[in-house]
Amino acid sequence: MKKEMKYEEAFEQLQTIVRKMENDEFSIDEIAVQLKTAQCLIKFCKDKLTKTEQEILQIQTDGD
Repeated sequence: MKKEMKYEEAFEQLQTIVRKMENDEFSIDEIAVQLKTAQCLIKFCKDKLTKTEQEILQIQTDGD
């Protein structure tokens, strides 16, 4: 996964993996790889959301 990825890109990739898994589009050999990729994307998205939330809280605190 590239470092400069945006949240929207990661979320879109995650949605694609989920959709393909739901539709049984992955071979047995691909499932583990895709699950690992999904796990990394979930972590990236969670981290990005947490960081953004902290930044917003800081901005609100500085504004008070």
